[in-house]
This record gives sequence, C-alpha cells and structure tokens, in this order.
Amino acid sequence: MKTYAAIYENEIRKESSSGGVFSLLASNILEKNGSVYGVTMTDDCYSAEFKRVTTEKGLYRLRGSKYFQAKVNKTYKLVKQDLQDGMDVLFSGTACQVNGLKLFLGKEYSNLTCVDVICHGVPSPALWKKYATFQEEKYAKIQSVNFRCKDESWQDFGMKENQVFISMHTDSFMRMFLRDYCLRPSCYECLAKQDKKSDITIADFWGIDNVAPEMNDNKGTSLVIVRTDKGADIFEAVKGKLNLKEVSYEDGVRSNPSDYKSVRRPEQRDTFFNDMNFMDFSELEKKYAADIKVPLSIRVKHKIKSILRKISGGGRK
Repeated sequence: MKTYAAIYENEIRKESSSGGVFSLLASNILEKNGSVYGVTMTDDCYSAEFKRVTTEKGLYRLRGSKYFQAKVNKTYKLVKQDLQDGMDVLFSGTACQVNGLKLFLGKEYSNLTCVDVICHGVPSPALWKKYATFQEEKYAKIQSVNFRCKDESWQDFGMKENQVFISMHTDSFMRMFLRDYCLRPSCYECLAKQDKKSDITIADFWGIDNVAPEMNDNKGTSLVIVRTDKGADIFEAVKGKLNLKEVSYEDGVRSNPSDYKSVRRPEQRDTFFNDMNFMDFSELEKKYAADIKVPLSIRVKHKIKSILRKISGGGRK
C-alpha cells in the first residue's frame, strides 16, 4: 500500500472537491472506451443517484462530494453487464457501496477498478429534503447545489445553492451533519472501514500543511491511497500528469481518521430523528444547529496556537 498527496493541475480541479484525481482516473478508463460509474444529484436536487458515463463530457456530473447516500437502483446489474461485455469499468462510491458491488458480482473481474472515497458517514436523505424544502420556501427553487464549494477556501469550504455561498460554519444542514446527529445507524460502526475491497481510496488531504505544506496552494489537494496491485497499475498510468508526493499512510490519515475509524454516536441521535419527524425545520435548526459556546480558555488556547504557527512559518504557502 502506498499513500500520496496529489494535485491534478488542470481547470477540472476547480470543479472537484479537492485535487481532481478522480477525473484523471476516470479519463484513463474512458480513453479505453470503458464506462465510469459515480454519483450525481437528481434533477430536482432532492437526492443523489449513481450514473453511468461513457464520455468525457458526462464526467462533470460525477465530480464533487454529495453529502448523502446515493440510490444504487440497477447500477450493480449495469456494472456486471459492462464487465461481461469486456469493457473496462471504474466504479466509485463509498467503501460500503464498493463492498456491496463486490459481493453482488461474486467474483473478481480483471477489467474492474474500484475507487472509494473516505466517508465521514452519510446523513439522512429525509433531512436533506426537509432542509431543501425549507430553503426553497425562504428563497427560491434549488436548481443547483455544490456541497463543497471552494470559492472562499478549499480548507474552509461551504455550500453553494443557486450560486449563493453558505459557509459550512453557518449552514444548518452542514452543522447537523458535522455534529453527527443525522447519520445512518451503520455509520457509527462501519464494517467496511475494516475490510476495504477498493483498489484506490481518494479523499481530501486534511492536515496537508503539517505533512507537505509545499503541496497546498489552497486550491485543493487529494489524498490517494493505493491498496492493490490493480490500483497500482492504473495509478502508474496517470501519475505522470500529477503533482505528486509520497507520504506515509500514518501521515496521510492523521487528520482524516474516517478512513479506518467510525464516528462516535451522539447521545442526542435518537432524539434528533424523533424531532425530525415532528418538528418544522426552523425548530430543528434552533435545537440542533445553534452556535456552540466555546469556553474562553479553549478560545485563548487556539489563538495562541495560531500565533505560534505563524511565527514558526507553519502557515499556508
């Protein structure tokens, strides 16, 4: 297993959540007249689903994070048919979706490459629809959504709805998600994290400034974990197009432990879902997305650490 910080220095990176590596891997498959499976938002922006893409033009819909579980529908059957037809296939999803595909197929295929994304956990699609409806009642129909907009900063991202940026620190849906109230029950004890069947894992390289600050231009850096010989072969075919630095696995996941560890189940989790079924979103927002008061001693401690980092040259470059 090898671990890298990676940047695809291409305009595509602007549309990607981090360093744009997914698009490069996908293009490699499409150049062989293969198919790529990934997640896209539905037209009404109320849910997400898997989509089969066979042209570069269609890849844009698969870029970027979608913060809820995608509907698989008939995707596994379509992947199997493509494989049996001799096509090269790239399947990308969460680790549990990759493992589910492997179990469905029942055997290994040399023409299948699986890429998982490091997953914090997936929030309730019912919560998203409730949130989206609430936003539409206040503003306008949501026609587009970017869960990981980098307009302000790659590391301090936000959501963009209909071209309106909302910081992750203030958006109520993001607050509930990042506080772990709204995740699926299995996400608190994810079995897939202990037995990943993917060939390559990709993610945001959180903590890059502490590992390889020269790899952070604040436009997005990918973490790439190559797990299998097949993954090594496809990565070898594209790495010449990447700005790349090999790091240890420990350094790669130090600030992203979701690769191997599930989040803790909050005590309020059951209460949250009960409230979600009966409360208006505005009431839910007040109860579960309000500002968290940070004690003065902790705020001072963080401020001192920030000042020391700047003095020691540990800021962004």
